[in-house]
Amino acid sequence: MAKRTQVDDIDRGIYDTISDVKFKKKLDAGLTKEITDKISAEKGEPTWMRDLRRQAVDIFYELENPVWGPDLSEVDLDNIVTYISPEAEMEDDWSKVPTEIKSMFDKLGIPEAEKEQLLSGVGAQYDSEVVYHNVQKELTDQGVIFLDFDTAVKEHEDIVRKYFQKAISPRLHKYAALHYAVWSGGTFVYVPKGVHVEVPLQTYYRLNAPGAGQFEHTMIIVDEGGSCRFIEGCSAPKYNVLNIHAGSVELFVEKNAKLNFTSIENWSRNMYNLNTKRAVVEENGRMEWVGGSFGSKVSMLYPGTILNGEGAVTDNVTLTFAGSGQIIENGAQIIHNAKNTMSNIDSRSISKSGGVSVYRGLVKILPHASGSKSSGSCESLMLDDKSRADTIPVIVNECRDAVVGHEASIGRVDEEVVRYMMSRGISEVEARAMIVRGFADPIARELPLEYAVEMNNLINLELEGTVG
Repeated sequence: MAKRTQVDDIDRGIYDTISDVKFKKKLDAGLTKEITDKISAEKGEPTWMRDLRRQAVDIFYELENPVWGPDLSEVDLDNIVTYISPEAEMEDDWSKVPTEIKSMFDKLGIPEAEKEQLLSGVGAQYDSEVVYHNVQKELTDQGVIFLDFDTAVKEHEDIVRKYFQKAISPRLHKYAALHYAVWSGGTFVYVPKGVHVEVPLQTYYRLNAPGAGQFEHTMIIVDEGGSCRFIEGCSAPKYNVLNIHAGSVELFVEKNAKLNFTSIENWSRNMYNLNTKRAVVEENGRMEWVGGSFGSKVSMLYPGTILNGEGAVTDNVTLTFAGSGQIIENGAQIIHNAKNTMSNIDSRSISKSGGVSVYRGLVKILPHASGSKSSGSCESLMLDDKSRADTIPVIVNECRDAVVGHEASIGRVDEEVVRYMMSRGISEVEARAMIVRGFADPIARELPLEYAVEMNNLINLELEGTVG
């Protein structure tokens, strides 16, 4: 019998709207090779992809849950549906998307951003399948490929097969294996040599079904001298049964190329967010991670970067918010695998009402990575005496002339500052909100304007009920 997951009462507005959508196909709960074969057949995949799925099933059952993080014993795949296809075909015309699905994405503002030319390409996934995908003609004229991942497997099989599982191995951990067994949907981006995608591309992932999982695969390749900014958004309504998100993001930044990957994940209180993200960066390439993590019951998210080429750089800027009943773990995993590489980490976390925020990171500098530098800063803000914040950095420096620095601070809202602001006519609620927004501002400044506004709205939602 499925365990019930207690969901705390918090009004998340449009994010908790449940759509009444008909399903074209819904597989049985659980994970077996028969289920993965059905997914593969449904998509008309090549034999090599079907075989990788089957191998991943074996690896999943071979590996144990990690013992160093949050308790994952509640995650029971026997009660999770891994594939649900809505009654909708993929469209490049928004007006043709089924009304219920379109209404949900309309509320989230996805088509509006495209209309206002804030985005140069947009994808939208609903449960297990992409239902909308479109890209501006000027990008395709430059050779940029922006497709849903299922289509890319068929139309660009050679490129996909060359890079698939090269950044993230199914043996990395149990839920990477789960992902490779049942992945569905996601995004494929290829930016040719010397091409600059000035206006961001975006894909939005919406999980609507209760007791289900979402397992999208994102692959982005920025070829030599090119650049790209990609944004992903994620959300789900709340239920009293467990949902799981185990997507994967494989990023490849070639020589002198640059990629900015921005992610705002706003899951519900019944979600286990076990996402895996990793980038491989070549000579003088630059990888920028910007992330905001909200909402899920448990989140284990540690974007990884392998600095493979001399002069490669990565910046990691993240914000997490943990409320009552939540354990939100975030961090960065960075491997310095070449000379004169550089990494920067700016991690900020907020916790309230007994929530637990954890920074868990790894910086490893290999013996041959001479001249490399790494700096890390982790700041945690607790809004009450019930909450908890931990910083768990692991630093492995195997190189004599590398420079590594890490600093961390954990504190509470200064009550004297609150009283001073109240003496100037500001309410206590707004005073605390202003302090929190100020704390989060360095992260917000890294976001495009409309996403900074969304992040501030999410912070305001999380702050409701903090006082009183």
